[in-house]
Amino acid sequence: MAKKPTVYKNYIDGKWVASATGKTFENVNPADTSEIVGIFQDSDERDVNAAVAAAKKAYRKWRLVPAPKRGELVMKLGLWLMENKERLARDATREMGKVLAETRGDLQEGIDMALLCAGEGRRMYGETTPAELPNKFAMTVRQPLGVCGLITPWNFPMAIPTWKMMPALVCGNTVVIKPATLTPLTVWNLVKGAEEVGIPKGVVNYVTGSGRRVGDPLTKHPDVSLISFTGSTEVGRSINLACATDFKRVGLEMGGKNAVIVMDDANLELALDGVLWGAFGTTGQRCTATSRCIVQKGVYDKFLKALTRRAKALKVGNGLDESVEMGPAVDASQLKTDLDYIAIGKKEGARMVCGGKRLKGGDYDKGFFIEPTIFADVTPDMRIFKEEIFGPVLSVVPFDTFEEGIEIANDSLYGLSGSIYTQDVNRAFAAMRDIQTGIFYVNAPTIGAENHLPFGGVKQTGNGHREGGHEALDLFSEWKAIYVDFSGTLQRAQIDTDDVVKVD
Repeated sequence: MAKKPTVYKNYIDGKWVASATGKTFENVNPADTSEIVGIFQDSDERDVNAAVAAAKKAYRKWRLVPAPKRGELVMKLGLWLMENKERLARDATREMGKVLAETRGDLQEGIDMALLCAGEGRRMYGETTPAELPNKFAMTVRQPLGVCGLITPWNFPMAIPTWKMMPALVCGNTVVIKPATLTPLTVWNLVKGAEEVGIPKGVVNYVTGSGRRVGDPLTKHPDVSLISFTGSTEVGRSINLACATDFKRVGLEMGGKNAVIVMDDANLELALDGVLWGAFGTTGQRCTATSRCIVQKGVYDKFLKALTRRAKALKVGNGLDESVEMGPAVDASQLKTDLDYIAIGKKEGARMVCGGKRLKGGDYDKGFFIEPTIFADVTPDMRIFKEEIFGPVLSVVPFDTFEEGIEIANDSLYGLSGSIYTQDVNRAFAAMRDIQTGIFYVNAPTIGAENHLPFGGVKQTGNGHREGGHEALDLFSEWKAIYVDFSGTLQRAQIDTDDVVKVD
């Protein structure tokens, strides 16, 4: 007899509670749809209102906890993640499909972000600066914003929630998290850890459900001071417009159409490793995935042949199998998107050199598996060149000169990540300067960002804010300028300055 799936509840004001709707939804393993990973609350605006009220109440005391002490609790949560890393990684693979090596990396990002932000509790620097009048002191300090709404995606179900939650907490904010409906268990695990390490009730709240019934009311709630969102550009645009109504702060991390440039002088074996990993890691389901490979004509045929051979050899399957190199698409909708874009590429006249089909037979019939797919001779006017697919579909584009390669790479609405493979240091530095992205790599793939550096993009990838590094504090805090006048008299800035340089 099959084990009855666990029912998971919302976490509001320090209590695990059922949704006001009384409804639930199933979370299914994309590699084996016969497995129900868990049953979660199908919440609505009433649950959001309760969570925001709890966060607003908790904020009054949490903001007064010294930042080093808030950092200590964040550190305890990071250590809890470290202790439970393997169990949580397996849960993440079960609910979103990517291979265990990658979900372990996902967990490690969460651990790293917690430890980084714990330190920021003792490094939340402002500045002191000379005042223009005598006997007057001037300084700046960071202050929290209030209640932060965190709307997180499914592809990095632990890393991205921690990118948002850890800096928010250490800055003195309280949070309401809405996880993606495809990956609520991993965020449930994170929130459970917060409870176990003693983060006070109401500081962290967790509400599951759809974007329409949970995300929209969270975005529009008058007591929410900030929305931090990672997801599609289309949804990000609607969130930005909604937040503009009452001038909420909003941080957006959205789409990408990332390019690797492979020069004639590149170390081709290294470039092959990087492009293969960048294009097909996480089944191409990364905002930083390599979806365009721009190859100089002198090595184009040789590189394409080797890349095709390597892609065909990738082992696709259930990510819990340690020998598997690429897992399934996350759900039926994403699989359909991948197949639709493959059909578009064929219609546009791109040359498909491998892949292109859904995998069938045996265990493949249980999940949403697709072959790693490569299109050659892609041109910049094609939709598969321009539009984000978010699947294991790579476009390979030939070019002549270095300048042309840069131009092709920059021909995108997005600007998240870019890369160049070359042994020419002059070209490497020119590419660093000229490629229009927020992240750039030399002789490395477009994926692999580290938590202590800022993460984010330009153009329609984001709205200028960054996650990761100490720069994340800029999103989750605001500056206050403070003046202390100890002269005992009224001193008028910009007016009573003429006599201050006189010496008796």
